[in-house]
Amino acid sequence: MIAERAAAERFVQRLRDVGERCYHDKHPFHRRLVAGLLNREQMQAWVANRYYYQKIIPLKDAAILQVLPEREQRRVWLQRIIDHDGVDEHDPGGTEKWLVLGECVGLTRDYMLSEEGVAYGTRFACDAYVNFARSHTWVEAVASSLTELFGPPVMRRRVAAILENYPWIDRRGLEYFERRIEIAPKDAQSALEWVCEAATTPEVQDRCVAALAFKCGVLWSILDATALACGVFHD
Repeated sequence: MIAERAAAERFVQRLRDVGERCYHDKHPFHRRLVAGLLNREQMQAWVANRYYYQKIIPLKDAAILQVLPEREQRRVWLQRIIDHDGVDEHDPGGTEKWLVLGECVGLTRDYMLSEEGVAYGTRFACDAYVNFARSHTWVEAVASSLTELFGPPVMRRRVAAILENYPWIDRRGLEYFERRIEIAPKDAQSALEWVCEAATTPEVQDRCVAALAFKCGVLWSILDATALACGVFHD
């Protein structure tokens, strides 16, 4: 029992180490964002490109929902789709909140929905993420979502940086982040428990760690593509 507990703790630490090494808060573009060094057009490019990622999240979650083996898991995971797609005009969901952020940085809704500002690299990375969820085992797909373990502290710093450094952005545009800061830890905890229960062999654990690293690569690639599209090059 003690050995099993120690092995599980080592596995969780391996997952957390992925975030320490390669979560996208280390990306030069993100560091420039929180330092207040982006101009209006560059912030707009970030919002427009990230919208495509927000848009595909429910598609990824729907792909995972199809293969979750337990009814209780499917009930829990369904809430993720609702959180992004919403219920009605009174509860429009996270994707709609991101469209509001677009308006708050000066982009029209039509422009955001047209995806005209989405770089090819962003599209490729996001579509690859959906394909990953469709083509891998459920435990690997769920493990890829564990970037939520790292997200809330990064979002808090991002919100504080936007409020301090980008006063021209309407405060209501930050509602997406405020909501995700609230619900992401709960989502991450349930996903982590499922992964730890299912990943009982070194081989499966290795695949889960690789899945999480892949997802970090998706987020990193989005910022690469955004930076290239708006002329922000790595230091």
